Amino acid sequence: MVNIVLLEPEIPANTGNIGRTCVATGSRLHLIKPLGFDLSEKAVRRAGMDYWFRIDLSVYENYNDFLDKNPGARLFMATTKAKKTYAEAVYKDGDYLMFGKESAGIPEEILLENRENCVRIPMLPETRSLNLSNSVAIMVYEALRQQEFSGLEREGQLHRHTW
Repeated sequence: MVNIVLLEPEIPANTGNIGRTCVATGSRLHLIKPLGFDLSEKAVRRAGMDYWFRIDLSVYENYNDFLDKNPGARLFMATTKAKKTYAEAVYKDGDYLMFGKESAGIPEEILLENRENCVRIPMLPETRSLNLSNSVAIMVYEALRQQEFSGLEREGQLHRHTW
């Protein structure tokens, strides 16, 4: 299982999309306040589609509250400022993948406290960043790939035909 941590997310549609990814992958979603929206907002539910009620969700008052309630959490911080890529990290069951708010990312003070576990998604230098929900999906699936997609369905079925 992978834990997805969103630090002060601002855009409800991104959080809804990430929630849907969490449901599809059996990941737990952690939201750290302040949130840029109300969790009851239609945009969150719409992006999460009919999956929103199935999300394994925890909400925290602030970053310190998150740390207090998850002692010993092995955190990987996604940032465009990291020296190593997300694919160089070795992920284990129960790890936490943290992503910052859309407008500013994770504060540098927090990154410095976790410098060994800061990772980036490679991209062209003139690109500022990827969409938050895309970044989460990329990293979640790498973590799950390293765990051999444990617990996930690996083979699909056609609706009207057979393979």
